[in-house]
Amino acid sequence: MSTTPRVSSAIPGQPAHFGSVMAQEPRLLSRFGELYATFWSKGVVDHRTKEVARLRNARVTDCGF
Repeated sequence: MSTTPRVSSAIPGQPAHFGSVMAQEPRLLSRFGELYATFWSKGVVDHRTKEVARLRNARVTDCGF
């Protein structure tokens, strides 16, 4: 999986990363934030398991964040 962004940054002078690319559509960024917050605060899987899955995914995809 490539970690090279395929879309340019919406923030002048900033390299392309998740936040700067999502800034091209502020409403989408806002809605994603709501969805992401719901994902982490609700559900049948406990927070610790979600965090372990997030860390494993970051390691498998060589994500630097």
